[in-house]
Amino acid sequence: MKVFGIAGHSGMGKTTLLERLVPELTSRGLSVSLIKHSHKAIDIDRPGKDSFRLREAGCSEVVLLGHERWALMHELRGAPEPSLDYLLGRLQPCDLVLIEGFKDGNFPKIEVWRSEVGRATLWPLWPGIVGIASEAADAWPEPPAGQTAPLRLDLANTRAIADAVLLHATML
Repeated sequence: MKVFGIAGHSGMGKTTLLERLVPELTSRGLSVSLIKHSHKAIDIDRPGKDSFRLREAGCSEVVLLGHERWALMHELRGAPEPSLDYLLGRLQPCDLVLIEGFKDGNFPKIEVWRSEVGRATLWPLWPGIVGIASEAADAWPEPPAGQTAPLRLDLANTRAIADAVLLHATML
């Protein structure tokens, strides 16, 4: 499986880009999966449901199976978060895994950046950023001395972003 990341500060439009990017990639015949890291305490279960009650009772893992999907919920219970490699090993084989988050991961990424949000780019501080997708072509950050500028991608051009993803995706 090849991997590629979508990075950016909160509110930059990473999920919105992914919503356009996934159909573009799957229309090319690729099977695509996604790993999203959140800094928030997430819960895909609801209080009062049987699976929630059993997790609360102490189960380490609960698999919830329905007619349309299944989910594995694993309780960390104070243990450290698993590594990206560990999570990748839990996925079914696919052509491409898109990764949102894992900012320190050494894999290629495109940063989604909007100048109007008022935050500096993550590039060049984060490893692996090969391109910046933005609406503000006139507001591109200049590379530090001796450093090569990343690809400059129009955030509205999903096809070009997909091409860049496929060109730079790598095996981990």
